[in-house]
Amino acid sequence: MPGKTVLVSDFDYELPDELVAQEAAPRGASRLLVLDRVTGKTTHTVFSDLVSYLRPGDLLVVNDTRVFPARLLGRRAPSGGAVECLLLERIERPATADAGQPGQYWMALVHPGQKLKPGARMRFEGTAGALLAGILERRFHGRRSIRLWAESGSGTVEDLIDALGHVPLPPYIRRVDTEADRERYQTVYASRRGSIAAPTAGLHFTPELLESLARHGVQRVNVTLHVGYGTFKPVRSDVVEEHVVDPECYDIGEAAAHAIDAARSEGRRVVAVGTTTTRALEDSAARHGGRVVAGQETATLFIHPGFRFQVVDGLLTNFHLPRSSLLMLVAAFAGRERVLAAYREAVELRYGFYSYGDAMLVV
Repeated sequence: MPGKTVLVSDFDYELPDELVAQEAAPRGASRLLVLDRVTGKTTHTVFSDLVSYLRPGDLLVVNDTRVFPARLLGRRAPSGGAVECLLLERIERPATADAGQPGQYWMALVHPGQKLKPGARMRFEGTAGALLAGILERRFHGRRSIRLWAESGSGTVEDLIDALGHVPLPPYIRRVDTEADRERYQTVYASRRGSIAAPTAGLHFTPELLESLARHGVQRVNVTLHVGYGTFKPVRSDVVEEHVVDPECYDIGEAAAHAIDAARSEGRRVVAVGTTTTRALEDSAARHGGRVVAGQETATLFIHPGFRFQVVDGLLTNFHLPRSSLLMLVAAFAGRERVLAAYREAVELRYGFYSYGDAMLVV
């Protein structure tokens, strides 16, 4: 008998605009909604009290990816018109590129796209020097392959991206980025550069809270999943199963794989910090007969209601966009009706939503 069709509209909810957090609270000071996924009971507390809801022996798995300043603002060359370039990921040299030219090759989104055709040039400059870019090819979904190179005497491409780039805040944060965002839109344990969006559940942790959890007997390990632009990709289909989630690369080290295997064999809970960590762990298990295996893979898994979790026993996450694939993941873990009821409660109690908003623990 075929399963029931799951509609994207089943994951809608009403959210007043003013509840979309535009600034982040001090780390550890955000509110925390705790949802019991068996009973549906909710508890309201603060994030700094997380230790009260985790057990000695729990294994906390975090994503240690680091966001880089991927948004470049500059001018078209030679016309001088304003341009914006969002760097998505490093790529191999396209076949159309001249092998003798220096620089790096990237997949990017550019604006205004209609004026930035193959052959167009861009220039990004500041006190650190100038970064030049050339459009090579049009790609799918508005993407372009580009070549980036440093103007003579300006240093390396990496240094110029760091100096000239802006923090790629999500589009629902309706303000320009600041120097403060360079630190705040980053977890305290971020170490492996590669994301254009933060794994936002981890933004709440302080070093002191991590130390408190360790003293409580909560173990912590890192995995890496570099968050791509697909995290903001809207679900445009009417039926959930017709949506395709963009692939994302992840890396699970030997120590993390061993710790996860030990926790599961000993009956201890594996608590994933964020949907990105969840996707990496469950994708690995789906590929390897239920086990999380060390190595580098590309996550292609779309987790939505009906999915059978094999690794994750608890999920720490923020509040997600209506109709989004991330909300569907949380609903798959805790049940759609329970999750949406908790979201309605969070709206009534004026929680902050999305990347800089409050947090939710599902256990």
